[in-house]
Amino acid sequence: MSARDDVMSRIKSALRDAPPTPDIPRNYRLATNKTAAQRCEQLVGRLLDYKANVYVVPTTQAPAKLAQLLADAESIVVPHGLEEHWLSGLRDDAGSLRIEVDSPEHRLSVSALDSVDAVVTTAAVAVSETGTIILDGSSSQGRRIISLVPDRHICLLAAKDIVEVLPEAIARLNATAPQTWISGPSATSDIELERVEGVHGPRTLDVLILT
Repeated sequence: MSARDDVMSRIKSALRDAPPTPDIPRNYRLATNKTAAQRCEQLVGRLLDYKANVYVVPTTQAPAKLAQLLADAESIVVPHGLEEHWLSGLRDDAGSLRIEVDSPEHRLSVSALDSVDAVVTTAAVAVSETGTIILDGSSSQGRRIISLVPDRHICLLAAKDIVEVLPEAIARLNATAPQTWISGPSATSDIELERVEGVHGPRTLDVLILT
């Protein structure tokens, strides 16, 4: 008998007298009836509650807004699949801004990521009811680490990728993809309920919702 067979045999023996598992009800909401405008408004409200900075801008104005947000930055990191046109406003407006590209062939170290001022990514989907933005590791979002180590995360979110309830978001995602779920800037509280920001991820979250 292999070690696996031995383990499985012990599990079956331990569960032999257990009652049957009841069926789990699945009658929760699977879809939404909110309009796109209502979903966007709800998401903005949730993100503001979480102390994120939110900007609703036309897609064509996103490069200029991004340049404005990064006017004082000296360095940023972007995933290798981020489309270059998002950064087109940075050349003139940000002067000597250094842009680091993280890719499968050139993986930045933790210390390198910790030294940049911000990371810029897109997002796979957002849930307006919970104020959650989800990254799925695709080429325009990059490795999980690049959105967790820098102190500031600027996320480009298309308005069409906002859903209302979680099952709608799950249906869009690949369950095997490395996902990062974000509900506002990183924050926690100590035993005295003192809020501490930036412990488990970026201290500042800027979300550009592109209409």
